[in-house]
Amino acid sequence: WDSLVENVISATHSATKIYSHAETPQLVSLDAIDTQDLPRIFSGIGEWDRVVGGGLVPESLVVITGDPGIGKSTLLLQVAYEIAKTKRVFYFSTEESLQQLKGRALRLRSSLTNPSSTRPECSPKENVSKGLLFSDAAELTSMIAATRTEKPDIIIIDSIQNCYINDSATLPGSVSQLREAAFQLMRLSKEHNITVIITGHITKEGIIAGPKTLEHMVDAVFYLQGEDRWQTRILRAVKNRFGAINELGFFSMEHNGLQEVPNINAHLLSEMSHAPGSAIISIMEGSRPILLELQALTNASKLTMPQRVVSGLDHKQVVLIAAILEKYVKIKLSMQDIFFKVSGGFKITGAESDLGTAFALLSSYFQEPLPEKSIALGEISLTGQIKPINNIGHLVKEAEKFGITTLLVAKNQVIEKTSCTIKRFHNVYELLSLFGQ
Repeated sequence: WDSLVENVISATHSATKIYSHAETPQLVSLDAIDTQDLPRIFSGIGEWDRVVGGGLVPESLVVITGDPGIGKSTLLLQVAYEIAKTKRVFYFSTEESLQQLKGRALRLRSSLTNPSSTRPECSPKENVSKGLLFSDAAELTSMIAATRTEKPDIIIIDSIQNCYINDSATLPGSVSQLREAAFQLMRLSKEHNITVIITGHITKEGIIAGPKTLEHMVDAVFYLQGEDRWQTRILRAVKNRFGAINELGFFSMEHNGLQEVPNINAHLLSEMSHAPGSAIISIMEGSRPILLELQALTNASKLTMPQRVVSGLDHKQVVLIAAILEKYVKIKLSMQDIFFKVSGGFKITGAESDLGTAFALLSSYFQEPLPEKSIALGEISLTGQIKPINNIGHLVKEAEKFGITTLLVAKNQVIEKTSCTIKRFHNVYELLSLFGQ
């Protein structure tokens, strides 16, 4: 007697229950679908608009991710301030209180509050104050309810990992909670024509589920990465249904927030040196040509197994180019320690850097610099042939802006009008001609 105790289990509200419909879905043909393009939402921040594909698309769900403290909240606060000049924006800060958020805004020197003066010159700030509203709520259901009632153009949730759902048995930041939250926000954006931007942290420990869980559910994923030497922040598009992937935007972290760096090649070239082992190449990142310096150091090895230290480029690619040179040019690079890096902290994945890699290795080996203001653009095959590359017109045009006067390319590379001197190479044997061999 009295050995049984009744436990009442409350029903949980899941995204599936919220958005379940009993009626039969309506099926339409392609001809009946309205394909009218909605105007994109521009922020006026050129680097941001470039990466997102020329402006935010209405009804899209966007994720911005990066390491903690990299500047995601700072960037979004600046973007929200600019967009609020013409659109209505709701900013939900789940990590900071409203007082902390205002302190951040004051540090950025952006007046996000309505000025007390009623002078006509204060009207732009007044418009921003009315168009940009803040909340420190963290309960997702109430945030969605307020959004469906007020119908803003954009909502920003910073961050999704701190949101929770009432009557949910899962913890905030867990995989199941993130998936349910992303599903609700996805339906919110599609059904109510609202652009949703959410942020998420990447942690090394993996205790909190990262944005990788959400990548297949959202329309666009952007990574904000840091480069410590210049205090530069790189916004990279890794998924975008409405624009080019691998697009890059460059920002500089200053005392008053993130400032655009539209001319990143000027920063990269300012640190380049005309010395043995140095070669300049150009690669396409999205729609933007980037000029990079390859640095190589070869030295007679005193070890049984020579060292191969490579950063910024695939280790196997450098070893492959060294093997091709040793095979066809008879240079014993297998007996040399090879140290190789790409300046600026960039990582190269394509084969358009092959010719530059070979020139950097040969220049270091012979201790002879390449011709001043020269750039190497070409691919090397396993048979030692120099092959042409694509998009060379864009690369050459960008190189000419910064004083490049000599092009080192494949023999059959087609190049349109250029003021540069062109030196062509058919195979790796001919590369030695630049070093008096």
